Amino acid sequence: MTDPIINKSIFFAAPRETVWAFLTEKDKLSQWFQPAQSDLKANEDYALINTNDAGEVSKIIWGKVLEMDAPSRLVYTFTIKPMGGAMTTVTWQLEQVPGGTKLSLSHAGISAAAGEAAMGLLMALDDGWDKHLASFRSVVS
Repeated sequence: MTDPIINKSIFFAAPRETVWAFLTEKDKLSQWFQPAQSDLKANEDYALINTNDAGEVSKIIWGKVLEMDAPSRLVYTFTIKPMGGAMTTVTWQLEQVPGGTKLSLSHAGISAAAGEAAMGLLMALDDGWDKHLASFRSVVS
């Protein structure tokens, strides 16, 4: 049995450098995904966060940036609380196309990270990525 991978692609009428900035810069990530503690940097840990009304900060998504090849490829580990610290891998590919950019997402390792709860988590992440990518499209286009 193979590990199911979430794959998505969307198009932007914007150059790769613009799309790249929205994948890696703290202020731009918060516009379509989640607030980040800092810009994403190669070989460094990252955290996407939530700040409650009392000002307390908690991690929503966290991991480590494994590859950064601006503006073509970004790879990082990814976990959320329901995964109990098990890491998955998110890969972003940015391809120049006539008039803009094709952005492809691959999210792998979910079954191994989630065990018997994999299908529920796959469905939740698949739906979440759809919503975040729709937001991404609205802020960049």
